[in-house]
Amino acid sequence: MILGIGTDLANIERIQNTLDRFGDRFRNRVFTEVEQRKAERRADVAGTYAKRWAAKEACSKALGTGLRMGIAWKDMAVSNIDTGQPTMAVTGWAADRLTEMTPEGYEAVIHVTLTDDHPWAQAFVVIEARPVFANQS
Repeated sequence: MILGIGTDLANIERIQNTLDRFGDRFRNRVFTEVEQRKAERRADVAGTYAKRWAAKEACSKALGTGLRMGIAWKDMAVSNIDTGQPTMAVTGWAADRLTEMTPEGYEAVIHVTLTDDHPWAQAFVVIEARPVFANQS
């Protein structure tokens, strides 16, 4: 069952301008240390940040709140598994909201996809509820 869907489109040049103007203040407010390490290793630093920005916006929309009601940027964190597939982890208020919207007997799974084509970065987030089955021995 689908619990929420969110999408966002971010302008890479706008993110670059924000990085140029605010630097670490912006990075540290919005992105986790893991996200920052990933972005700073990439050839397209601003594009990498823009995709993660878009993913956080999309996740907040899939949670049904947008960036309000106590949700913090770092409550949503994008990382990648070994194959390169992006994943989204939530903590704090975002995790509380996810628990609240997940029906009893289900577990929530967050799916995320990212893409960019300069000057645009885009993310889609789908929150799925999967039934949890008791181990039948």
